[in-house]
Parts: sequence; structure tokens; C-alpha cells
Amino acid sequence: MNTAINSCIRIGLVDDDIGFQSELSTILTPSTGILLQGIASTRAEGLKMLDMPQMDVLIVDLGLPDGSGIDVMVAANKKWPTCNLMVSTTFGDELHVMQSLEAGATGYLLKDSAPKNLINEIKSLHSGGSPISPLIARKILTRFHQSPPRPALPDNRSVEKLKVGLSNRELEVLEYITKGFSSNEIAALMAVSPHTVLTFIRRVYAKLKVTSKTEVIYEARNQGILG
Repeated sequence: MNTAINSCIRIGLVDDDIGFQSELSTILTPSTGILLQGIASTRAEGLKMLDMPQMDVLIVDLGLPDGSGIDVMVAANKKWPTCNLMVSTTFGDELHVMQSLEAGATGYLLKDSAPKNLINEIKSLHSGGSPISPLIARKILTRFHQSPPRPALPDNRSVEKLKVGLSNRELEVLEYITKGFSSNEIAALMAVSPHTVLTFIRRVYAKLKVTSKTEVIYEARNQGILG
């Protein structure tokens, strides 16, 4: 096989917009360093696409004729764990944004620009970035700032916190978890990698001797770490 093709970023598209499909097929070529290897127009076709060899990036629209693209992302996150998931949609409301991030999306772009602009965004996502439309980034930050601040801990709670032995960074992660943020959102807010966040989460779980989000919130409150 051609060396240029071998070095390309392999992507899949799940989107029922025929015009969008056609334009991407035209602009994404080995000369751009990106190759479109699969196209699905429905949720069912998107799920079936996951039987193909794993791709580097999967671009998903949320509004599919037979269901939600979020279902495809959830399945892709399990079957293709190292694949980067990018949302490309007209939905910019908070519910869709948060559900997508929770499903594993590391990029969220609104369809408000030409498909050719996706080339740099795809490359950014593949290299470890998290391309997000400005409007979506504002929604995430607004949600964070609207969360009520944690009240100052009285002395007895400070003692309990020390007994647990959580570091400042672990406490920060714990607070984000209780506010409903996903690991990818926490990574963006803390300016660290998702892998680092998962490491913090594992440490918090181990120190609190829990195995789930529900348990960690309960135990943290029970021990006086959270208000």
C-alpha cells in the first residue's frame, strides 16, 4: 500500500447529510494527511461500522434518522477505546453537550463553518487536542462557574480530610466529580491529560475504599470531606 496512505489519519463519518458526506469525501485525501475510510448515514449503520478495523477519529452527528449519535459514541468508546470521538452537529444545547462529553467525545464542533475547516480540527484532535466551538466552550465554563462553591470546612472536617490523605489535586478532582463533570471535562478544566485525571480518580477511589461514583460521593460526605 502507498506509504502516504499508511501515514494518513483514518477517519469514519456518521452523518446523514449527503452534501456534507460528499464534500468530506472530496477534501479528505492522502494529500491532506487524512483519509475517509467509512461513511454511515444512520445510527444502525454507525454501529455496524464498528465491526471494521479501528479508525483514528470518528466524527458523529447527534441527530440521526433512526436515533441518537450518542449511542454510536458510547459503543465506539467501548469497542475502539483509543479512537478519538468528535461531534459535528447543529445541536448546541447543554444537555446534548454534556451527554456527548460523558459518552467519550473529546471534540465538539457546531456545523457553522465549511467542512474544509475540519482538516485542522481533525489533526488537532488526533495529536491530543480537544477542538471545541467557542459557544460550546462557554457553555461548559458557565456550567462550572454556576456550580455553588464548596463551603469552608470547619476544623473537625479538616482533620478528617487529613486522615483520608487526599492531595489537593485529588480533592479538586473529587469536587469536579460531585458536580457532574466527566473525566474529559475535568482534564480540560485542570489543564491535564484525561489519563492523568483517571489516575487521580483511581487514587481517590482507593483511598476512600469505593468502586463507583455514587459510593465516592457518599463516602466523601460521610467523612466530612464534602459539604
